Amino acid sequence: MSPMIELLTRLEKSGVPLNSNIRIAMENINPDKFTSFDLALFWDDKPIPFFVTEFGVSKTISAPHMIMTMLYHLELIKGQDILIIGSKGGYLAALCDYIIGEEGTVSILESHEGVRKYTHEKIQSFEPKGSVKIYTPQELIKSDRKYDRILMTGYLKEISEDIEYHIKEGGFILGPLGSSIHQRLVKKEKQDMEWLDTDLGGVVFGPMDLSELEKNPFDPINLIEHMEVALELILEVIDIEDESLERIYDLISAIKNLPEDIPILDELATEDEILEHPLMELLLSEQEWLGPLWPILTGLDGVDIGEIASQNYSNNGGHSDLIP
Repeated sequence: MSPMIELLTRLEKSGVPLNSNIRIAMENINPDKFTSFDLALFWDDKPIPFFVTEFGVSKTISAPHMIMTMLYHLELIKGQDILIIGSKGGYLAALCDYIIGEEGTVSILESHEGVRKYTHEKIQSFEPKGSVKIYTPQELIKSDRKYDRILMTGYLKEISEDIEYHIKEGGFILGPLGSSIHQRLVKKEKQDMEWLDTDLGGVVFGPMDLSELEKNPFDPINLIEHMEVALELILEVIDIEDESLERIYDLISAIKNLPEDIPILDELATEDEILEHPLMELLLSEQEWLGPLWPILTGLDGVDIGEIASQNYSNNGGHSDLIP
């Protein structure tokens, strides 16, 4: 039994949706044509890298169970026009092309120049049944072309009007909406010029914009965003004492009121720069009650603010624990 057949059989038994069109496409499109990384992670149903940016950020092909789920909810049929936002190295485009056939078209929108070049090369390496082409965001904005399906392969906080404009009547957009710590897979369908949303469950995707991954988590604006989203989620499932809740809101307010021109901490910051930084001074002053809540409020579970003052520093002066 081939690794792909074994994988699909295992995932289908576990409840991952799978139809015959998806099965045949995945059995015929080899993922190793779209990444030079070892496929062990893929066969273990995990995302697999296909490209690493100049900042060291990995772009990945989604885990097989998520690929199957997205393809299933796309409801692909022969001859459709598909737009994929975020290339995934071309693998998803190849699968869609196989399913929709020679009368269909697959357009890929990719904003990152390096990823776009990589994907273009991979597209050239296989023989699509129909048309598969890759574009920049600017080319999409200038185009009046509309699609039966739009698939977003990274999360957005909300779908822009620029994306909505390009969906045909009766078509739909599928993708994760939310933040880095809370996303829902949403099907947004256009019917009689109205939008009907269907929530398909919780998911975990990387951001559509690579710059999101390159943001410094100790930038006050980014930290506030994490804390506010996390607090909203926490309050949906547990009650927090009024005193603790007031302290959290006061801390968020205090961070918002920090001067706009304070320096940003990074891996090159010295020990003195870290300990004397206004943001760190503020956080450390609240560590007694904030410590246990810190990983929940920020998602930075690898950074213990209670130990910042006592940790060892790297040879170049940077504090390794400040890098999530």
